[in-house]
Amino acid sequence: MKSKDNRSMVVERYTVTDRIAHTVHAVAMLVLIITGLKIYTGWDFMSFHTARGLHMIAVPFLLAVNWILIPYNIFSEGHGFMGKISHFTDHYIFGPKDAARFGSIIGNFFRKGRYPAFSIYDETTGHYKTKLHPLMKILIVLEGTAIFFIALSGIVLYKLDWSLFGLPIASWILTVTGFVSPLFNLSALQFLRLLHLLLTYWFVFELVVHVGILEFDPHVWKYYKAIFLTGKEDLSDTHYSEVIPKYLPTEERP
Repeated sequence: MKSKDNRSMVVERYTVTDRIAHTVHAVAMLVLIITGLKIYTGWDFMSFHTARGLHMIAVPFLLAVNWILIPYNIFSEGHGFMGKISHFTDHYIFGPKDAARFGSIIGNFFRKGRYPAFSIYDETTGHYKTKLHPLMKILIVLEGTAIFFIALSGIVLYKLDWSLFGLPIASWILTVTGFVSPLFNLSALQFLRLLHLLLTYWFVFELVVHVGILEFDPHVWKYYKAIFLTGKEDLSDTHYSEVIPKYLPTEERP
């Protein structure tokens, strides 16, 4: 589709590697949640060994996507070192502009004002200034932190003496946890088991917020199509999106 002055309004929102990362992340996370809760609760829809096997298959996919592919996708954008830093802060760090948008979102909930655009495209640069809902910029940091700690606790739960290249990683984790766990009247292993379970519940909560609240809206379904299939966005659909026109004075740019 084209704008009134005959310029294309369809742009690339997600690259192929962006779509691969999101799809693998989503599938791996769902497998881990379902099999993890099966292991913990004893649901009888599959055997323990099958659940554990699927759980351990999904783990490296989730970690590889979050610790290798997603960082590569993030820092492959932007030109030069400062351009990459600027891209990272604009797209993934909750800042004053996001706080203002979030305030407008809350106001809209109480029927005060229009729901603000959180997907903003700059025609001058040919790149997005931001793509994420303000709340997602908060959740993405919390998710990254949760993945780190659930991975650490999972190492110990998998094997108490697990090591890598001769380094006793599991023993180190247990030793460090031993300084914290007595505060909760728990052993190090008990603390890690509880932490692993609580973080699983966190991911369930995040899934509900991300899919069931932020995106349970027909006007947002276009982003599902973009992230899983086409990678494209039609900016002529102005629901939640905004285009900064070319040659807009600097002081007027959002």
